[in-house]
Amino acid sequence: MTGVPEGDRSDADDQRHPGRDDLRAQLHAKRVDLERQFEVSRAHFDEAQERINARTGRNLLGAVLIGLVFGGALLLSLLVFKELFMVFAVVVAAFSSSELASALRHGGYRVPRIPTVAVAIIAVPVAYYGGAAGQLVAVLAGMALVVCWRLVEQVPAGSRSDGRALARDLGAGIFVQAYVTFLATFAVVLVAADGGQWWTLAFVLVAVAADTGAYASGLAFGKHPMAPVISPKKTWEGFAGGAAAALVVGVLAALFMLGQPWWFGLAFGAAILLSATLGDLAESLVKRDLGIKDMSSWLPGHGGFLDRLDSILPSAAVAFAAFHLFG
Repeated sequence: MTGVPEGDRSDADDQRHPGRDDLRAQLHAKRVDLERQFEVSRAHFDEAQERINARTGRNLLGAVLIGLVFGGALLLSLLVFKELFMVFAVVVAAFSSSELASALRHGGYRVPRIPTVAVAIIAVPVAYYGGAAGQLVAVLAGMALVVCWRLVEQVPAGSRSDGRALARDLGAGIFVQAYVTFLATFAVVLVAADGGQWWTLAFVLVAVAADTGAYASGLAFGKHPMAPVISPKKTWEGFAGGAAAALVVGVLAALFMLGQPWWFGLAFGAAILLSATLGDLAESLVKRDLGIKDMSSWLPGHGGFLDRLDSILPSAAVAFAAFHLFG
């Protein structure tokens, strides 16, 4: 049976469908153009990200993602099932106390990490179910345990320190319990109280607003250093932005969450602003004395857990006092 050869048949098909090659060429051109635009956009994004990271000194995208994860976990534990807050607090307290103990050891202080972390973990449920009395007992017992542990480490002749170094070590161990465990458990006791979860959420929102407002305002307008010796990047312009954000969020939280008048929101926002700022400066001073930039690198874009809690920890004590006075 005669027929058209295969090659001639293809040529004949192309001749009968002259638009097929044009369509293929157009699709190929479109694909190449899209790929080129994607590469250009990606290059611009990477360049912008590098500029932001260079100016802010951290991975801003990673910091935002980590912040969203932590915020979601906090909301879930406060608004859905309060007992979940204990799990959240245990994780945060354990990592934070471990970070601070490790940082102090880096600075030459022999702080025993095992009892330090163990006390932080145990103190959370004790404070939740035992209230303020349980909190105080847990923290004082924890301090005694850390001191005794360090004294036992002093017994072997090969690992003894002189009296001055031993006193510094004991003071550093007590400092970790006072700074991390004691302040953190204020939030735990507050959450355990009837309606206390709303006060906890309110003070966290105000502290985060103050931190975010100060960061954005300082980045955009900062010129006059606030405490150049302690933290060179903090400026008065940033403090003003943080104050505005804290007062606005404080009023909104008072009206819509706490059932308090607007003037209480102003006072609450101002108090949390001051405690958050002082906490931030205090941690910066500790890191400066120890010669470190961040407490750890566990949280991309944030540093360590304690780097994110520096403004939260003292604010928890302020919110606890406000709750018992006005709540």
